[in-house]
Amino acid sequence: MSDVARVAKVSTTTVSHVINKSRKVNPATEKAVRDAIEATGYAADGIARSLRIGSTHTLGLAMTAISNPYFGDVVHALERTATSEGYTLILTDTHDTPEREQRALRVLLSHRVDGVVLAPSAVPEHAYAQLAKRKVPLVLIDRVPEDAQVNIDAVGVENLEPVATLVEHLVVTHGHTRIGMLAPKDGIFTTKERIAGFRLGLERNGLDPDAAPVEHAGESAEQTTAALDRMLALPEPPTALVLGNNLITVATIAELRKRGITPPRGMATVSFDDFPWADSFQPRLTTMSQPVEDLGVIAVQLLLERIASPDLEARHVRLAPTFQVRESCGCPPERVAPDI
Repeated sequence: MSDVARVAKVSTTTVSHVINKSRKVNPATEKAVRDAIEATGYAADGIARSLRIGSTHTLGLAMTAISNPYFGDVVHALERTATSEGYTLILTDTHDTPEREQRALRVLLSHRVDGVVLAPSAVPEHAYAQLAKRKVPLVLIDRVPEDAQVNIDAVGVENLEPVATLVEHLVVTHGHTRIGMLAPKDGIFTTKERIAGFRLGLERNGLDPDAAPVEHAGESAEQTTAALDRMLALPEPPTALVLGNNLITVATIAELRKRGITPPRGMATVSFDDFPWADSFQPRLTTMSQPVEDLGVIAVQLLLERIASPDLEARHVRLAPTFQVRESCGCPPERVAPDI
């Protein structure tokens, strides 16, 4: 700042006013300061400023964003919302393991973030304690704790009833009685709820939930292929599948095609998670579409409110997904009106 002041032939106080817009400065003087900033390559010391004002205006995000396209969409929504509120978002990848989760949070804490948005792992208690010890505000996203005693803000999507709806559609609309589920990673809140919704849908429609096969397909194409192999090797394999997320859906459709099976012929499919190219598959995929934009907006809003008012009661927000009926379940293609 002293170098800028010397080049612009003004005081450091004037430079500060120009940078921080804390007082009106003569336009000619402001231009001289701006030119000096460009000439010297000056950049404000964010760390020093954060120590002075007690805020870095940065938010931390910890989730398995690299390996899951759904979370990638959530990241974009979070970043847009944070930027619109004057914050910078710092992303760390947890790889959905407790160890990497704790390491990711240590990185965010080293940057003195004002708050953290976390998609928790299957064992998140150490992560919660890590942030609570430093009194860093926390909001959970996507995975709302089943334990009502967890006093942490959270925003996620309804899982139980929407998955039950997918099952009912297969039973009532298409007459399937042998339905299996390829579920996401074991132990995750959303996985537990989606399996519970699967069984609820079967029970409501007169089918035995204990007799319906459920396989954990994990988070890779290899794990999904192995789970599908086990499903198809059953003495009476299912005629329809409920797929637990977008990664499982893509891997399953690809593997079925290798076996000469094109849904719904030979195997009807419905899935949780929509994605931009779901409408471009042949056949087009029947899905539950999550409100990704709303998830990002609400997560940032909850976090900023928590930063401003640390003593607020914890809020748990659940959003409803949208049922996108297409052809992979067996429904006929939509009749598109000819161009006029």
